[in-house]
Amino acid sequence: MTADRMQRIEQRIRAALPVSHIDIEDESHLHAGHAGARDGRGHFNLLVVSEAFAGKSPLQRHRLVNEAVGDMFETDIHALSIRAQTDAERAERAQDA
Repeated sequence: MTADRMQRIEQRIRAALPVSHIDIEDESHLHAGHAGARDGRGHFNLLVVSEAFAGKSPLQRHRLVNEAVGDMFETDIHALSIRAQTDAERAERAQDA
């Protein structure tokens, strides 16, 4: 079920944005007993790298991702932690690490 959700999240994002890299981590197990976990929706950590984020604020970037997954917040996603970067930002952060 979780792998299926993660695949649908990825498919939705790739359909909405030109993605060069995406990484989705299911963190639902860290929230056992939490209200969102009780109703079956999951907690996910997401890294999306896309040139569509160039020149956009963090809020604008998050809105693009949230719009892509849209109604999945009603059925599959309780919480989505988003890191939205351009290719240059990802490369810069990799050098700093």
